[in-house]
Amino acid sequence: MELTWILWTVLGVVLIIAEIFTQGFVLLWFGIGALCAALAGFFGIDSLALQFAIFAIVSVALTAASRTIFVNYFSRERTGSDLKSGVDALPGKVGTVVSPSHGALHEGAVKVFGSVWTAYPIEGEEPLVAGERVEVERVQGASIYVRRVGHAPDWRAPALPEKRD
Repeated sequence: MELTWILWTVLGVVLIIAEIFTQGFVLLWFGIGALCAALAGFFGIDSLALQFAIFAIVSVALTAASRTIFVNYFSRERTGSDLKSGVDALPGKVGTVVSPSHGALHEGAVKVFGSVWTAYPIEGEEPLVAGERVEVERVQGASIYVRRVGHAPDWRAPALPEKRD
């Protein structure tokens, strides 16, 4: 049949359009396989068996390749270096003391990313002072343990004295 390429083209377009309404992401590959068979028919391969073989090989190959790529991409193991969110993202972040330390444990309040947390200075640190910048060291339950952030040097200040031996 000389016009089988038209049938393959119609089948390919129908399958690609049908893919829009499905979630499997499979019909697209079969549609592309049908379009490849249509190209083969258009360029003179008149054997229906050969056109069907092209359709089957391209469709199965694209489906298998896409499944392998998508499975590897979407189900890879997450490591500690990946994006952290929520409480896991707090250590290392800088916040501002909104309520100074009080009580025996020097409990205060620190605002980090718009949330106010009950905060304690880490062991050896002075009590918290309102307005100070602090860095979250760790999260324990619903509280955070913080340390003061060192001030950046004033680059306009005179040079530091040289170290003498």
